[in-house]
Amino acid sequence: MPYNRNSFFHWKAAAGVCLLLCLAPLLSVPPTSTLAADSPSASAVSGADADGRVTWQEGFFYEPLSEEVKARITGISYGEGCIVPYEDLRYLNILYVDFHGETQVGEIICNQAIAQDLVEIFYELYLAGYPLESVRLVDEFGGDDTLSMEHNNTSCFNFRVVDGTSNLSKHAYGLAIDVNPLYNPYVTWPGGKQRVSPAAAAPFADRSLDFPNKIDEDDLCYQLFAERGFTWGGHWRTMKDYQHFQKALPED
Repeated sequence: MPYNRNSFFHWKAAAGVCLLLCLAPLLSVPPTSTLAADSPSASAVSGADADGRVTWQEGFFYEPLSEEVKARITGISYGEGCIVPYEDLRYLNILYVDFHGETQVGEIICNQAIAQDLVEIFYELYLAGYPLESVRLVDEFGGDDTLSMEHNNTSCFNFRVVDGTSNLSKHAYGLAIDVNPLYNPYVTWPGGKQRVSPAAAAPFADRSLDFPNKIDEDDLCYQLFAERGFTWGGHWRTMKDYQHFQKALPED
């Protein structure tokens, strides 16, 4: 499905295969025999290797948290009292197209239950040239969700409560991800007065306007998440979280 905004980036879709192959040596990811976006066999997951890594395509893989990654997040996104075992989380490596049309390497930590979903979604976004400004662990922002949003950073796991409540967020379980949050803010109406988070995103709270990087039902990002059973915060009734996609744990 072609991405219908920011046509500047559309050429990336055609060049995606070449870029993936060229980047493979830099990313130290073993090459596959063929890469074709429209070939189901090329997208088949062969299973985890000896270290538990599952590679979807060159540059797109997930694996259990290494000791190095655990050290990076402990005391920050993996804060005191975190109820999610390290073993339930996965580290994702992806490629993405930034706002300058350049290919970048992104990092995500998520619940193992959605790791395959995310690696597939971000692969499709990459091939479509869908622009993401930043995909970094929230730990690089000190675990500060507001600071991460202000930098328009796409992120997932962060052991924290829902803003303004004492309830754990789905991010605390690694089951929610925020995409391009500066252009897709969290909007509430405490006491009947609109509050936009982050505050710098106020110009983008009016969703009747058309602007780049806006997530709505016509957007490729929304469509890819919806196809895989994620719910979107833009559909919530008493508040709107246009950046937010979440998924429930599968039932036993």
